[in-house]
Amino acid sequence: MTKASIRTTRREFLACASAAGAALGLVGCMPQGVLGPGTAAQAAMPKRKIPSTGELLPVIGLGSSKPVEEIAKNGEEPITAVLRALVAHGGKLVDTWPRDPSNDAAFGRVASLPDLRDKLFVTTKIDKVGKEAGIAQFRDTQKNYQRKKLDLVQIFSLTDVDVHWPTLKDLKAAGDARYIGVTVAESRLYGELEGFLKREKPDFVQVNYSITERESEQRILPFAADHGLAVLINRPFMNGTYFDKLKEQPLPDWAAEFDCKTWAEFSLKYILANRAVTCVLTETSNPQHMADNAETSRGQVPNAAQRARMAALIDQI
Repeated sequence: MTKASIRTTRREFLACASAAGAALGLVGCMPQGVLGPGTAAQAAMPKRKIPSTGELLPVIGLGSSKPVEEIAKNGEEPITAVLRALVAHGGKLVDTWPRDPSNDAAFGRVASLPDLRDKLFVTTKIDKVGKEAGIAQFRDTQKNYQRKKLDLVQIFSLTDVDVHWPTLKDLKAAGDARYIGVTVAESRLYGELEGFLKREKPDFVQVNYSITERESEQRILPFAADHGLAVLINRPFMNGTYFDKLKEQPLPDWAAEFDCKTWAEFSLKYILANRAVTCVLTETSNPQHMADNAETSRGQVPNAAQRARMAALIDQI
């Protein structure tokens, strides 16, 4: 497969995003081989390609910082239930940020359970300053997660990025990482991120994006689409403040036009309608919420006019 056949141009992304009444799983806007409505596997979560390889990735994943952090207080069962809900509803990506060795080791035990181990796409991050500290952090993650090879290794918030990026390339070459990338979670880092992306080409870039935080759709997402980068989305609900802002607001009747029944779906559908997005990381400790988020991926997504109406509504609230 050539690079040209793997990549989708920015124009094609935007054309798919604005198609009237577009369904998220439509074959016409999805890479060849992705199942859509009317197929035998209609219940499968829609998938999108990782541009650097063509591997398919389900569009809803788990941002696990909170549920992993809560292991010390609540034990391993809650995170186990959330991961099982993710897998049961067709998801696989779990994004992690190693911080506490005890919690990380517990996560590793859960992620290594027989019904989960081979069904998860596990990421990690390096957030230490200094080359040796970064390498040591990654080796600890390998041990705690019980995985020699991590699916994706990222530099958290561009921390010491020029020091760690050669390390990540070495980890990939050695077979310790399948993919490598960088993350940001606030717009103040976009300038630094854009500078990095102009001189390097990661497999993945992770960025904040939601119906309430839309700056990345003007700057980062078009660049990723044009240059063949997979995109992970963090803060789809602004770490919960999205719901605080809307708790007294009724969902508009016109949201039903694109199969939207909740404010959670309102933001997720807005994000998923952007074809530059590969996977959205929804953070929850509740397995039912994980299931609900996963199910959102199977319905209609808003077209361009509907998305503009959604953004205008949020800006007025």
